[in-house]
Formats: sequence, C-alpha cells, structure tokens
Amino acid sequence: MSMQEILNAKGAKVATVEPGTPVAIAARRLRLENIGALVVSHDGTTVDGILSERDILYGLIDHGADVLDKPVADLMAHQPYTCSPQTSVKEAMRLMTTRRIRHLPVVREGKLVGIISVGDVMKNRLDELELEGHVLHDYIAAHQ
Repeated sequence: MSMQEILNAKGAKVATVEPGTPVAIAARRLRLENIGALVVSHDGTTVDGILSERDILYGLIDHGADVLDKPVADLMAHQPYTCSPQTSVKEAMRLMTTRRIRHLPVVREGKLVGIISVGDVMKNRLDELELEGHVLHDYIAAHQ
C-alpha cells in the first residue's frame, strides 16, 4: 500500500501555518484541531518546515514562556523529511522509526498534497493484519 492510498482513505486536508505566526497561536491550533503537527508554509502549498508538539515543548524548556511570542520559524524543523504519494507504507514506517518522527508531509512535484502521521501508518498496518486474520480464518474453516 502507498501513501496515496492512505490519503484517499483519510483525506488530504493539511493544517498549515505561516512562518511568522506566533507559537501561541500555532499551539492553540494544534489543540483546537486535535493534531500533533502543523506544516509551516508561506503559501500553503510548499513545505518550509514542520512544527510539532515536541518542538513547542522543547522551546518552552529552552526559552520559557517567552517562546509563545516567537514566530514558529524559530522552532520548526527547517528541512523536514517528506515522502511522495508513491512511497510505500513499509518505507514510511522505516523512515519514521529510524528518524524518530511522527509526521510526514506528502509532496508531489514540490507541492504539499497531504500529511501522514504514525497513527495513520499504524491504523493501516492493523487493518492489514485484521484482513489477513480473516482470510486465514476463512481458509482454515473452508478446509476442515
């Protein structure tokens, strides 16, 4: 299965924020939308960076409450890992595990087309395992 198939199932909506947005506003958006990361983009279609809950937490530890007034560009990952719609689930899992990241923007020809979270990847894998279990169960039942 590919990232495109996951996006087809979950939707391609991506929450973005401009680089100059104050961290406090970005944190509020994360909470209101119940998401763990925002793609930072000056135009809504290119990926300038990514801001995660972890980035905000580390910013609070390093800078105190003053970090809430800083622009997200000060905290974001400036060159985030991305994947293409053709990237396999297995490859995305490998990248997320080895790089210890939880969100992968999906990019086609330099344009943002979606975002995949570790939760999306895990849900996909659990669905596959459940299907395999049903197939095996049916196979065994048919051959008894």
